[in-house]
Amino acid sequence: MEAKENNIFVTRASLPPYEEYEELIKDIWHSHFLTNMGRYHEELKERLREYLSTSGIELFTNGHLALEMVFQAFELKGEVITTPFTFASTTHALVRAGLKPVMCDIRGSDCTLDPDRIEELITDRTVAIVPVHVYGMICDYERIASIARKHGLKVIYDAAHTFGEFVDGRSVASLGDASMFSFHATKVFNTIEGGAVTWDAKRPELEFLSDRLYKLKNFGITGKESVEFVGGNAKLNEFCAAMGICNLRHVDAWIAERKLRFDIYKERLSGLKGLRLLSYQDNVKYNYAYMPVIFEAGRDMRDRIYDGLCAEGIFPRKYFYPAVNAFECYKGILDPKSTPIAGRISESVLTLPIYPELELSDVERICSLIADMLKEGV
Repeated sequence: MEAKENNIFVTRASLPPYEEYEELIKDIWHSHFLTNMGRYHEELKERLREYLSTSGIELFTNGHLALEMVFQAFELKGEVITTPFTFASTTHALVRAGLKPVMCDIRGSDCTLDPDRIEELITDRTVAIVPVHVYGMICDYERIASIARKHGLKVIYDAAHTFGEFVDGRSVASLGDASMFSFHATKVFNTIEGGAVTWDAKRPELEFLSDRLYKLKNFGITGKESVEFVGGNAKLNEFCAAMGICNLRHVDAWIAERKLRFDIYKERLSGLKGLRLLSYQDNVKYNYAYMPVIFEAGRDMRDRIYDGLCAEGIFPRKYFYPAVNAFECYKGILDPKSTPIAGRISESVLTLPIYPELELSDVERICSLIADMLKEGV
């Protein structure tokens, strides 16, 4: 689709002032040091350690490889309970790491993994739970932790949507045994492409993670003539790290701007007949990365609203649709009928445009268009 100047897309990559980035990359030009854990890589790592309130962190070239490699770091083999209401990466990473995904349904209130349904799926082959904090909605981490302790399972969070969030005063980066964050261009915080794994380095049983993850992302190389581990290549380069350093200076202001737009959506759309918002929690500090709405009449109405907005040059996203267990590549392997709530929500959800530069008047216009279409039955 050709982008027109007045088109409004579901998101827009946030960038720092050009001069800030230009100033940083001058040193890259002079040094010719482009990758391999250089100066900016190490600086960004330390700044993120502080910002995310985490004692353990390793950077990666993207969130997907971060997720694959954290599975490999724990040397998991067997079944993993996870959610079909997520981006393809979550499930693909499990499969590519040699694990078998077992799909658990979600809660309709917030689209996160339903802890009431986890234990019935646990077998003697289950080794981990991989929940997803969807749209910035935090999973019921206390109940999931309790279940995991009871059955001796690892908990690894896909936290791609939750950069900078806190729950009950705790950083999301501290939950579970490890968490993966995505720094893709469309995220609240981006390094153009990038990602990270975080964990509590003060836990003795997790001390191995720093060394293991480093080796996994750097071919297993431990010295000029020593390769002790079978690894891949997932190093964050210096240009991406420099972008991250710049963007970290502005991310709090960007989140504040997102909240302004979120609040308008919430005020204007709450109570509209046929439309439902998710249940936001008072104990969570959100980053307002997404603005999901659910059309209770289902896919037909959702698709009509989608088409109507597109006709006005406004392009929301059917995110996530279809559910992962309905993908062609998992036909005959995963059963979409086993997770009816995830299937129903995937067919009725739209994420609306939200980003710091989106005009407030455009947010109002989007709300008016949706309200009018719902009233008219499109």
